[in-house]
Amino acid sequence: MVALLVGVLLAFSVGLFATGLSLDRDRAFYPVVTIVIASYYALFAVMGASTHTLLLELLVGALFLAVAVSGFRWSLWAVVVALTGHGIFDLTHDTFMANAGVPVWWPQFCLTYDLTAAAYLAWLLRSGRIRAAA
Repeated sequence: MVALLVGVLLAFSVGLFATGLSLDRDRAFYPVVTIVIASYYALFAVMGASTHTLLLELLVGALFLAVAVSGFRWSLWAVVVALTGHGIFDLTHDTFMANAGVPVWWPQFCLTYDLTAAAYLAWLLRSGRIRAAA
């Protein structure tokens, strides 16, 4: 339960901080956040000392990276989709991949972080505070 709350509060705080400092006026901010988020499972695979898992996590991470880059180039709505998709991935990760390096609390934390960040970015786009198109 704590991991869920921390994920929401941290994502919302990062979003407010980025908006308050105008860090997110640059189209690259949320795509970069998405790329970093997608890289953590590869880090956990290294910590778990599994080359096979690392390769699988890199493959999946490359998909999120591709969507984040396309969102940067064409529409930030793709980044909303990537963040939401990664949240769903967090929810189902252990069903598809065994990664010994993933902390027990991580999937819940990352799920709520991802969904909160996606919702915050969607709000910014709908409110016109950030333009969706490049």
